[in-house]
Amino acid sequence: MIYIENKKKSQKTLAKLYPNAEVIDVTSKGQEPFIRLSPFYPHGNIPVPFSENTHAYSVEGIWQGLKVFEMEDIDISKFEIKNMKGIKRTSRRFGKPIGHRKGVRGTEHLDYLTARKQIYLPSYAWVLQNKTQNEIDLLVSIAEKKDLVLLDYETNEDIENIRKPISHAALVKKYIYKKYPIISQKDFSEPEQTIKLILTNPRKGKDESSKRRSRAKKNKKKDDAGQLNLTM
Repeated sequence: MIYIENKKKSQKTLAKLYPNAEVIDVTSKGQEPFIRLSPFYPHGNIPVPFSENTHAYSVEGIWQGLKVFEMEDIDISKFEIKNMKGIKRTSRRFGKPIGHRKGVRGTEHLDYLTARKQIYLPSYAWVLQNKTQNEIDLLVSIAEKKDLVLLDYETNEDIENIRKPISHAALVKKYIYKKYPIISQKDFSEPEQTIKLILTNPRKGKDESSKRRSRAKKNKKKDDAGQLNLTM
């Protein structure tokens, strides 16, 4: 199965939670080739939603560039950033966010959730389809043999939850599960280890087993929610 965890969680903790898993950092601080899954990565030629003949280097550049604040309109210079630095725009500097403009020449402002669904998700899905298929194939090949943990700074897997930023690692997970549904059924926990835990510490064995089942059920429920309703 595929799990999403916070990048700040220690390796020791991750090893304890997922003893049989491959742990991969998919953030802008990760390593090649999986750094290419970061929304900050400058793939180039990414179509900007609702903006004919307009492209950006990164998904984050699109998201930040189309933001509108009290004291600042859109900033299309964010589309051109190639070094993954200085992309973010914050309310601390520009005042209260008003929304996202529906395209560089549009007049409509989209609320946060609508912008997430109509700007961020289509842009990131386009990258997964057109720019990172090799990386996706590598993740699938790993997930066929062992559990996979994807590290991200955000762990929110619910697209409808606007209290927290969406995890792009969760979108990678949803993409893989949608394209390769058999992966969501694979669980590589070792029966021998579970038996050993039960023999040496019955309560601990039950607790660990229960936690694993609960975590898997929770993740499966989210995946079945059909939130990532995109053509992939």
